[in-house]
This record gives sequence, C-alpha cells and structure tokens, in this order.
Amino acid sequence: MLTKADTLRLLLLFSPLLSMSDSAELKYTSNQQLEHLHARYVGTIHPDITKHEWLVHQHRDTAASIVGHPMLHSFIALAEGESKARVAAGLKEKMMMPCGPRPEMGE
Repeated sequence: MLTKADTLRLLLLFSPLLSMSDSAELKYTSNQQLEHLHARYVGTIHPDITKHEWLVHQHRDTAASIVGHPMLHSFIALAEGESKARVAAGLKEKMMMPCGPRPEMGE
C-alpha cells in the first residue's frame, strides 16, 4: 500500500514540469484533501489501518450493500430459506459488530 509520501514522490517523478513551489503547494493541497476525506467518510482507510479495522469496514459495507439492493436481499433470503425481514434484521444486527470485539494489541 502506498503512503502519502510515496504517492507524492511518484507524482513528482512523473511530472518534471512542476517547480518546487508548485510541489509544496500540491503537497499541502493533497494533505488537505485527505484530511477532508477522512473527516467526511468514516470508513475511508489510511496507511495505519489494522487488519481488524479493514475487515470490519469490508463486512459492514457488504452487509449494507445487501440490505440496500432488493434483488440481492431477496436472493440471500431465498438461499437461506428465511423471510426477507428476518434476513434484513440479521444483517443489520451483524453491522453493529461484524467481526467480533477488537483484539488486544500487544505492547
């Protein structure tokens, strides 16, 4: 996964027409955009994300997508032999803690 510094290095490598003042301004602008993105969208990942956090985002997004798409929701209900309401309730409940509690971090 590329860090912000790696992304900026690649950008500067492939755009030799930028002057140093332009690259400093570009760096400032890209940092502002990343901070705005992280503040606005809770599930936006960053370079320091743990495996558990990433899995939680993936499972929660998948469950939300299934609930939000009626045809997929109906297919899951049919495949599991449950009613659509019961499947929706189970998926919504699973969205609260999709991967269990956060693991303890070793020091």
